[in-house]
This record gives sequence, structure tokens and C-alpha cells, in this order.
Amino acid sequence: MEKNNLYPVFLKTKSLHILIVGGGNVAEEKLHFLTKSSPDAKITMVSPLFREKTLNLAGNFDVELFKSVYSADYLTGKHLVIATTDKPEVNMKVYHDCRSMNKLVNVADNPPYCDFYMGGIVTKGNVKIAISTNGKSPTTAKRLRQFFEDVIPEDISRMVQNLNVFRKTIKGDFEQKVNIMNEVTETLVSSTED
Repeated sequence: MEKNNLYPVFLKTKSLHILIVGGGNVAEEKLHFLTKSSPDAKITMVSPLFREKTLNLAGNFDVELFKSVYSADYLTGKHLVIATTDKPEVNMKVYHDCRSMNKLVNVADNPPYCDFYMGGIVTKGNVKIAISTNGKSPTTAKRLRQFFEDVIPEDISRMVQNLNVFRKTIKGDFEQKVNIMNEVTETLVSSTED
């Protein structure tokens, strides 16, 4: 069985600059999920044409649009790049340009040419869960996202906030604090096992 050696991270996209190359359905999908999870993300899109829905969505967020063909000049100042065109030669140019400039790149629907995957994301207040299938099955990630959205209560943030307030009142070294927090939260797990 193949191992999933991916390391999940949560990016502060407000301090990063993301480039999406393309303006079609896949670009719109990537823009939608980026802005849904990170509405303060700074995004640039470049494409010779954009779908009307993409233009409308981009207008609601910090998205700069360039109606142009891709060139490596668009990589300047970008941290993450997502190639979504229906032209493999353009996507490969984006990939190779990113490699030569040490930019993180995702060539949509082409796992060997991805430094990162954009998995399923569940957000309930302060709780955010990322789901990865190691690039094998976006449909499975989508179904798991839907499942977790249904089972995680809307008021989970209240529990997070309460535990944060309690954590600040605990005295002692790090190990003592961890032990106390484990004791307090153990009842959450044991009550569901009954």
C-alpha cells in the first residue's frame, strides 16, 4: 500500500500572493475554493479570456485579472502558482518556470507536477479540517468534506474558545498544562464511547 507522505499546512493567504493561470472552469473552481476558505487571499489571474462567473466571483474578492497569455513575468512576487489551462504545453511551461524560480506550483489534475494539492476543506468557526487523498481521488475528499460538514456541530467554536480561556488559567510547565488539558478533554471522548 502506498503511503501518504504529504505534510498538511494552513497558509495565511493574506500574506501570500497566489497566481492562477487560466480562466476556464477549473480556474473558477480553484478561485471559488480559495476564496471560500480564505476570503482575504491576494490572488492574481492571467488568461486570454475569463468566464462571466469567474469575473463576477473575482469582483467580490482581492483578485487582480490580466486578460493576457501567460509569461514567466507573472511569477514575479508570487508565492504559490496554480496552472489550470486546457493547454498541456502552457501548464508545463508554468511548471518548469516555477521550478526554475523556486515557486510552489500545482498543475491541476496532474499530480506528478504538483508541489501541493488543494484538498477538501471543512470550516466550522475556528475549526478547519483539511482532507487529502494523496492526489488520488478528489471525489472521495469531496464526500468526506460533506460528511464532516454534516456531523461537526455549528457551535464547535464555542468549545474551542472555552478551552482556550481555560488553558490560559492553567499554571505550571508545559507538561503539566498538557496533562491537565488531557484530563479535561478526556471526558469529551469517553462520553461519546458510552
